[in-house]
Amino acid sequence: MGHLLCVEDIEKIYGNRRNVTKALDNLSFCVDNGEFVGIMGPSGSGKTTLLNCISTIDPVTTGHIYIDGTDVTKMKREHLSKFRRQHLGFVFQEFNLIDSLTAYENIALSLAVNGIAYEELRVLVAQAADTLGISDLLDRYPGELSGGQKQRIAVARAIAMQPFLVLADEPTGTLDSRAARRMLESFSDMNKRLHTTIIMVTHDAFVASYCGRILFLRDGKIFTEIRRGELTRSAFFSRVMDVVSVLGGDMENAG
Repeated sequence: MGHLLCVEDIEKIYGNRRNVTKALDNLSFCVDNGEFVGIMGPSGSGKTTLLNCISTIDPVTTGHIYIDGTDVTKMKREHLSKFRRQHLGFVFQEFNLIDSLTAYENIALSLAVNGIAYEELRVLVAQAADTLGISDLLDRYPGELSGGQKQRIAVARAIAMQPFLVLADEPTGTLDSRAARRMLESFSDMNKRLHTTIIMVTHDAFVASYCGRILFLRDGKIFTEIRRGELTRSAFFSRVMDVVSVLGGDMENAG
């Protein structure tokens, strides 16, 4: 299979000499091509900082991050933004759709920015929409869509460029339980059918139970990890809850 992502001995330090916060503390792990990995941990454990470092939005203080063999910690800023656009897909809690554009245009915009020719662009939008089950929504504006539909448009936009890696930060955070379940099933389908590699930060054990492996952070370090293997999703959910109860702290609403 091979590693798509390798994080090696990274530290992220904020502040000045008098007041230093070590958000990530000598953290290392790898993710294989086609994995669906969840990242959990109490508030302040470094989850979002880690995602921001992997996504090249936030530079590491020390250490290295390799994505498909490229050391992104060594890339110059102008190359980084191009790498990010072409090879990484982002899904956030906020949908960040442009209200004056249709769903089709919102998805197409990410491709047009990368210079994709019109004919190929149409094919890529159609493929992404088909994967997320939103082909019938493409001519609608964001104001005409539910929260769950908007989030699936946002995911289609993230995967339209067929990125190496999809990074999701609390992607179900603003969705009701039905929309969240549908969104997670879309993620699961993308992962199984298209072998899309996904790393998802969540505080919710139910959301995490859709992953194949979960890394639990505490104080900027990996506290433990668990793998789903052959477990059913409900059995894996129970294992996630076991770790959450051991971790304690403020896991926010972990239900």
